[in-house]
Amino acid sequence: MQKYSRLKRELENIAKSPPPGISCSCKEDCVDILDASIIGMQDTPYENGVFKLEIQIPEKYPFEPPHLRFITPVYHPNVDVAGRICLDLLRLPPKGTWRPVVTLSGLLTSVQMLLTHPNPDDPLMSEIADEYRYNKSEYTKKAKEWTRKHASQNV
Repeated sequence: MQKYSRLKRELENIAKSPPPGISCSCKEDCVDILDASIIGMQDTPYENGVFKLEIQIPEKYPFEPPHLRFITPVYHPNVDVAGRICLDLLRLPPKGTWRPVVTLSGLLTSVQMLLTHPNPDDPLMSEIADEYRYNKSEYTKKAKEWTRKHASQNV
């Protein structure tokens, strides 16, 4: 029951006071699966893109982190072709930094920041990480193209 009361409270807080560029709600009538959207931040290759995510809430939430994945394809060193995200906040210690005090709002804000500041030292896509490190203009060009093609609001 703690899981559901906490989820309800967190979703109400996001609805009342959403972080800039972030939304999150239950997927139809399923409480364990959420739909979220993140708008790419200004002055990044993801600017104005709308990136859809699916969040699966585990049974032991908030003591285990949610499972997030991008539904929208994104060209990024820390996101693979299946939409999985490499972010330490999505893993339990000792390899990760998840703690029960982390909220969905904070987690989605961290994913939004990961779009802005990729971590090429912990990539899921090593070729994209190398491109980010050694040919940033090509990386930026491809990321902008993917954003235009997959995350445009006009699609």
